[in-house]
Order: sequence, then C-alpha cells, then structure tokens
Amino acid sequence: MSFHNYVIIWILFGLMTFLFLIISKVRAPYGRHSTKGWGLMISNSWGWFWMELPALLLVPTISFVGSNEMNSLSILLVSLWFIHYFNRVIIFPLRIKTKNKKMPISIAISAFFFNCINGIINGIYIGYFLESDLNFNITFILGMGLFITGMFINIKSDNKLISLRNKGDGYKIPKGGMFRLISCPNHLGEIIEWTGFFIIALNLPALSFTLWTFFNLVPRALNHHEWYKEYFDNYPKNRKALIPYIL
Repeated sequence: MSFHNYVIIWILFGLMTFLFLIISKVRAPYGRHSTKGWGLMISNSWGWFWMELPALLLVPTISFVGSNEMNSLSILLVSLWFIHYFNRVIIFPLRIKTKNKKMPISIAISAFFFNCINGIINGIYIGYFLESDLNFNITFILGMGLFITGMFINIKSDNKLISLRNKGDGYKIPKGGMFRLISCPNHLGEIIEWTGFFIIALNLPALSFTLWTFFNLVPRALNHHEWYKEYFDNYPKNRKALIPYIL
C-alpha cells in the first residue's frame, strides 16, 4: 500500500470520528467539560505539554533527516509548523491558569498518538516526497494571509480567555473581538490557520491535518456553545458557535 493510501485511510478515520462526535454529542471530558469516571487524571498543563509535544518534534526532525534536500518551501512549512507548536507546547501551558484542573490521562494519550501520526505523515511528505519549491504567486499570498490571520485570531482569543481566568471567580462570558459573534473564535482561528497551511503546501498530508482540525474542533465548538447557553442564563442569543451568523 502506498504512502498516499495510508493518508487517505487516515482522513476517512477522521471523518468517521467527526460523524460519531456530531451524532453522539459526546463532550470530551477535559477543560470545562471535565467529569469523573474517565479513569486516572493528570495535571491539565502537563497533559497539554505531553500530548502536543510529538507534533513539535516529529515534523522538523523527519523533515531534516529525510532524503530530500531542504528547499525554500520545505523550510517555510517546517518553520510555520514549529512556530505554531512552540506556542502550543511551551508557551500556552505556562500561561493557562488551570493549576487545580485535571484531565483524564486517556484524553492526553489519545491526543499524543494523534499528534504522532499527524507529525509522522507530514514530516515524511516534507522530508521524502516534497518536490516543488516556493512560488511567490497568488496561492502563496492567500495561504500566508490565512495562516497569519488564523494565528492572530487564535492567540488573541486565547489571551481573552486566559485573562478571564486570571480574574478568578469561576467562568465568565467572554466579550469583545470575535467573541461578539461566536463562542469559539480560538477554534475558528486554528481552522483558518491550517487551511492557510494547506494552501501553501498543496499536498495530501497537509489537507489531512486541515480536515482533522475541522473534524475535531467543530464538535468541540458546538459543545462549548451549548455549555455556555446552559451555564449562563444571560448568554447572548445571537452568538453562534464557530462561524459568524451561520453555525
């Protein structure tokens, strides 16, 4: 079986996972949805660190040891990947004020293995299959614009949520910025970010990660939105979950 066939199977597995989460409405038991009964619990910040670490390490490592000679496109893709995951693995866990919160180790382990597979297939493509070089055309400009915009929305929204936690007194309704329109602009930002990455890369592994990001974050955003409406009686009725005015 070829490498590309394995990636297609991975995408189909993601689609099945997405359909299961949408139909069952299961809420992954971490963060605000944390509940007992999911086995051994670990520190929230340490869970974030370990489950995201493979993505930070695998893509750069496999790309640089691969048989392909690094060119401007592969260097750009690895750099964008590393910037995103350095924030998620190193900076974000240090900033979140959740020292008393825990997550099930089963969630951390499943995310760890996802990031291993995702990192391996993207690293293999860059390190062994990528042939094209960087082309400064409209596709590149669009992709970079989306990646930078998505990262800005993601980080700005995370900053807002972290600032609310800093104030204590439990959960509060986030306001301002894109929170005026949707409950989860941080998730929307990440989807936009990896869509931009795919447009720059234009390969199947990058597409698989973009789709998996969508498959994972759309149900998560819907769960957050429902939770907000259940938790706050005065939650804005015109606010959508993920896509302004639509979803």
